[in-house]
Amino acid sequence: MNEVVLEAKTKEEAIRKATESLNAQESEIIYHIEEETTGRLFKSSTYTIKAITLTNLVEQMKTYLKEIILPLGLEIQFESSIRDRNIYISMYADNNAILIGKNGQTLKALETLVKQKVQNNYGVHLKVYLDVENYKEKRIKNLEFMAKKIAREVRSTKVEATLENMNSFERRIVHNVLTDFKGVTTISEGEEPNRHVIIKPTDN
Repeated sequence: MNEVVLEAKTKEEAIRKATESLNAQESEIIYHIEEETTGRLFKSSTYTIKAITLTNLVEQMKTYLKEIILPLGLEIQFESSIRDRNIYISMYADNNAILIGKNGQTLKALETLVKQKVQNNYGVHLKVYLDVENYKEKRIKNLEFMAKKIAREVRSTKVEATLENMNSFERRIVHNVLTDFKGVTTISEGEEPNRHVIIKPTDN
């Protein structure tokens, strides 16, 4: 059973019914509970739960991504995993560049759409990480290499350097890799989407 919608007299009973119907532990499902109160003098509540296992949710995500991507004329394959209720989906296509987009913008948009789909359907915010053939891993390594290279130049010349505009994820990578880099410090300036990192020289 992929998804259940059940009613109960208490939240606890609703969750128990959902886990039994899905044959799963509570930690293996996500759910949204709505309370309906009836009566004026003697009020009573009924709880409606909408629940799905994380495994089946991932399959829903893949189906949703296919619906978005297939009109682009791309054949798509997926690899997925679930760790600590975080969902990781890697995509492989015959033209990965289209899925990634300039500076990963298309990939980021797809990730946002999937998260919003879960939010709309189940009222919960999950951490979902999309990647295309290890693009993010490669991007992280390239950013770290670039940041260290520029930091060495700043430390040597004592002239600050302004990096290209980056999203919050990319800026955090630069800040983190240079946290203990002697002779420089980093700050972020600007307004989204034109926010960037500045590497400044220091005396130590």
